[in-house]
Amino acid sequence: MTILEKIIAFKKKEVAKFKSEIPVKKLVESPSFKKSCFSLKESLTAPYSTGIIAEFKRQSPSKGIINDKATIEDVTTGYLDANVAAQSILTDTSFFGGSLADLMEARTINQQKPILRKDFVVDGFQIVEAKAIGADVILLIAACLTAQELKNYGQLATDLGMEVLYEVHTQEDLDKINDLDNKIIGVNNRNLKTFEVDLEHSIALANQIPSSAVKVSESGISDPRIITGLKEYGFQGFLIGENFMKEAHPGQACKDFIGQIK
Repeated sequence: MTILEKIIAFKKKEVAKFKSEIPVKKLVESPSFKKSCFSLKESLTAPYSTGIIAEFKRQSPSKGIINDKATIEDVTTGYLDANVAAQSILTDTSFFGGSLADLMEARTINQQKPILRKDFVVDGFQIVEAKAIGADVILLIAACLTAQELKNYGQLATDLGMEVLYEVHTQEDLDKINDLDNKIIGVNNRNLKTFEVDLEHSIALANQIPSSAVKVSESGISDPRIITGLKEYGFQGFLIGENFMKEAHPGQACKDFIGQIK
């Protein structure tokens, strides 16, 4: 069983438990549910956008503990000060050490930039939950969903006023997504089966994504020069977590990084 299969199997059980304990009605009644969402697409394509989606990540299955000292408050404030295009928050607890509370806390501080709920969506319940905790964008990973699920979950998010970052790693993943036009497509340079990173994945798939879509490169971006290179292939978004989070002061690391982008 791959790491991804292990995570998905666990996630399905976890979500089933949450669904039995929390009525959807309660989620819909939360104050955040009524708020309109910030647009990731607009933030990434705006003139002078840094394009950086900066992530808060304490740990990962491949690296173990990355940073268990930095607080949501410090990192969120630092990322906003660095002028990121958006913020990504890991909400998976068992494998990444995150929580729903992390995103809710970030939302109270971040009132101006989109927040992506980074998790493994296996049920529509999680999309309603994401809206209820203040997320603007959800992640749909093509590798662990069917073409029909991608379509249904994408439509649900849209109906709730949210946006979707569709994550792909292979041509097969890309083929699962119905109509790529105007979607936000993230190419994950990390193989979710082996967790190895190869930036060539972004370059290889770039030409298969229409120009109407917003292209995001995810994982393995550790040098500002990589951003310059990826922009030549039409990428406008760059999801970076570990590179900032491994530092004692992730917000400052992010600010220094952005200052070096040509």
